[in-house]
Amino acid sequence: MAWLKERLRYIFGSTKGLILMASALIALETAFMGMLSGPMAEWGIRDIWIRLWGMRLDPSHREARIIFLYHTFAIGVIALETYMITGLVKMKEMHKVGINAVMTVGYLFVLVFGLAFAYWGENWAFHGLFIAGLTLVFFAGMWLAYALWPWAKEYRLPEGSPYWRLAGGLDGERLAWFIMAVATLISAIYGAVPGSYFGNGFEVFLSEDIIRIPEHTPMELAIVGHLHIMLVDIAVAAMLIVFRWVDLKGRLHAWATAFTIIGTIIISVGAWVIVPFRPIAHQIINVGAMFLMVASLFLTIYTWRKQIEIGLHKMGIEDKPTLGQKLKALLSDPLPVGATWQMMYMNAVVTAPGVFMAIKLDWLRQWLLREERIGLVGHWHILAAVIATILLLYYGDVVGLKDKARKWYGWGIVIASDLAFFAATLFYTKRLYVSVSQQQPLVNFTMYLLDASLFLVLVIVAALMVWRLVDLFKPEGKWTEEWRDPSLKPIFAEEDVR
Repeated sequence: MAWLKERLRYIFGSTKGLILMASALIALETAFMGMLSGPMAEWGIRDIWIRLWGMRLDPSHREARIIFLYHTFAIGVIALETYMITGLVKMKEMHKVGINAVMTVGYLFVLVFGLAFAYWGENWAFHGLFIAGLTLVFFAGMWLAYALWPWAKEYRLPEGSPYWRLAGGLDGERLAWFIMAVATLISAIYGAVPGSYFGNGFEVFLSEDIIRIPEHTPMELAIVGHLHIMLVDIAVAAMLIVFRWVDLKGRLHAWATAFTIIGTIIISVGAWVIVPFRPIAHQIINVGAMFLMVASLFLTIYTWRKQIEIGLHKMGIEDKPTLGQKLKALLSDPLPVGATWQMMYMNAVVTAPGVFMAIKLDWLRQWLLREERIGLVGHWHILAAVIATILLLYYGDVVGLKDKARKWYGWGIVIASDLAFFAATLFYTKRLYVSVSQQQPLVNFTMYLLDASLFLVLVIVAALMVWRLVDLFKPEGKWTEEWRDPSLKPIFAEEDVR
C-alpha cells in the first residue's frame, strides 16, 4: 500500500494537494446535490436519486437542510481560500502546517457530518460533530489571523519596495489580509450567537422568507447581517488572492489595497450595525461596496495592462501595436484576464441590481412577494457563483494548464458562467420590463440558457477533476511535480519578492 500512502501524503501534506482535495469535494458536492434541484425534480430524477441514496427529507425541515447545505459549501470555499492564503502569503512553516491541518479536520467534519445530519436522518451525534467542525474552522481562522499579524518585524517591507509600504515598513497588503481575517471571524460570531439559541426561543428560517415582515427580532437581523457579510468577506479574500496571483505592485497596488481596507471595514460595520441601526445599515454597506468596486477596477487595469505587455512581447511586437494586436495579446491568456473580467462583470449582474434594489426597497414592495424573494435569492447566488469561477480560474493556473487546454478551460468557464449569470439576472429582474401575462417566453428562454450554461461549467470542471484523478494513479504524474514543488507562484513574476 506504499502507493496509497504516497498519494495521501501529497493530498494532505502539500498546499496543492489540499487545494485539489477541497476543489474536488466542492465539485462532487455540487454535482451530487444538483440532482435535487428544480430541473431534476421536473424530469423525475430527483425522486429516483433520493430513493437510490436512501435520503430522509422531511418537508417540514427543508429550511434547516438548506442552511446546513449552505454552510458546507461556504466552509469548503473558506478552506480552499485558506490553503491558497497559506501558500501565497509569507508565514512561519509551523503556522502554515498547523492552520492547514486544523482547517482540514474542521472542514471534513462540517462536510461529512453536516450533510449526514441534514439529509440522512437527524442523528444528533452528527450535529455535535458538525458544530465541532465549525469550532475547529474558527480556531484555524484565529490562527491564520495571528500568522498574518502585519506588525511583525520579519514581514516589514524594505525601502524602495514596489509594494505599498506604510510607516515603518509596514506591508499594506498584509494589513489588508489581516483585516479581512479578523472581519471574517467577527462576522462568524455574528451568526454563531443566534445559532446558539436554536431551540431556546429562536427557530430556523431563511432570510428571504421574512422580507415582508415589518418587525424583526435582533437575532433575525443578526442572521441577515451574517449572511451578507460572510459572502463579502469570502469575496474580499478571493480578490486579495488575485492580488498575489498577478503580483500587483506600484501605485495601483497602493490604491487598490487602500480601497480594499477601507471598503472591508465600512461594509463590515454596515453589516454588524444592522441590529441596532437597521435603517442606515444598507447605506453604509453600499458605501463600502463602492470602495471594493474601485479596488477591483484598479486590479483589473493592472492585470490587463500587464497581460497586454506580456502578450505583445510573446508575439514579437515591441513598437506601436495596433488595437487589434493589443486585443489579441489581452485575450491570449483567459485565466488572469477572465478572473478580473468576472469582477467587472459582477458589477453588472450583482452589485448594480443589488444597490438598485436596496435604494428602491419601498418601491419593490409593489411586486409580488415571490418576485422580491426571487430577486434576493438570485442576487446572493450569483455573487457566490462569481467567486467560485474566479477561484476555478486561479486553480487552472495552479495546476499548470497550458496552450489549448488552458484556453478551452478558461474561456469555457468565463463564457458559460457569464451566460448563466446574464440569464439569472434577466429572470430575477424581469418585473422591471415584462408583465406577468407576457413573461412566459422570457422565463422559458432564461431557464433554458441558465440550465445549459451551468451544465457546461460543471462539465468543464468535471473534465479537470477526472484528469486530476487519473493523474493520481500515474507513478510519475503531475502530482509528483506538485509534491516536489508545492509553492504557489505569481503569474507575472518569477517570484514574489516580499
